Amino acid sequence: MTTLVVAGSLNMDFVVAVDRLPAPGETVLGGDFRMIPGGKGANQACAAAKLGSGDTAVRMIGRVGYDVFGDHLKASLSAAGVDVRAVHATRSEATGVALISVEKSGQNSIVVAPGANHALAAGEVEAMRPLFAGARLALFQLESPIDTVAAALRVAREAGARTILDPAPAQPLPAELLAAVDILTPNENEALLLLGRPPGRVELDQAAALARFLLDLGPRAVVLKLGDRGCYYRDSNTELFSAAFSVPARDTTAAGDVFNAALAVALAEGLAIAEALRFANAAAAISVTRPGAQASVPSRSEVDQFLSGGSQ
Repeated sequence: MTTLVVAGSLNMDFVVAVDRLPAPGETVLGGDFRMIPGGKGANQACAAAKLGSGDTAVRMIGRVGYDVFGDHLKASLSAAGVDVRAVHATRSEATGVALISVEKSGQNSIVVAPGANHALAAGEVEAMRPLFAGARLALFQLESPIDTVAAALRVAREAGARTILDPAPAQPLPAELLAAVDILTPNENEALLLLGRPPGRVELDQAAALARFLLDLGPRAVVLKLGDRGCYYRDSNTELFSAAFSVPARDTTAAGDVFNAALAVALAEGLAIAEALRFANAAAAISVTRPGAQASVPSRSEVDQFLSGGSQ
């Protein structure tokens, strides 16, 4: 049995379709509205469970409120095959929510109210140590308190798990936290922020240098996610570019979460990094053709079929 652990956020996503994203101070008329289970941590846990093989076990660590949204989020993850016994309810906060506007091109704008996700305290991490025992990989994001993420990263590595950090939402990170990261997976803006630079587009001929600068911050490897162009990987011995698959994008919500989960599953199954990145790119490509967060996650059979006939 291959075990993956995801420590992070669970949110209920309130998604509205719009013709275009509003400018500051502007109101636009929306279209379809949906409530969809989300949260970067829960998205990654759901995706890992759906993308894993029959002997893959996924454990989720997180917090929800004592409310109907919390109950729904746990039930949704359980239905996907995720072990949610470490997802506890707190009376101090409501379940986290995300307000998401999605335009016709598939681009989105997201505001997150963390709620109960911030009740996952650093002081509780030591008690979580048994949850990481035997795990091959552990996935983290930044919708939980930074000190909690730092403590959990340390405990996971001490337990022998390989750690993957999605540094989103974008924010500066302390060196001691980054030193506990085996694979850092920022998108363009997150990478630039970590390096103290203004947001912007990273051209392909800039990706190699940017990945090297990120590696100097402390992680053992970097996967720089470049959206519909693919991703650039770098560690102390290897660097390579993995091109994206060309698909019609409908909704990019959670594409990065699906990528991270797929990467973790592939690495846990022993794939070489080039094959693991291709698998992750394929899973993310399928997800952007569908609306929603967890609702967009493909199954393992769908990704395998896509790869058998896909081209890059």
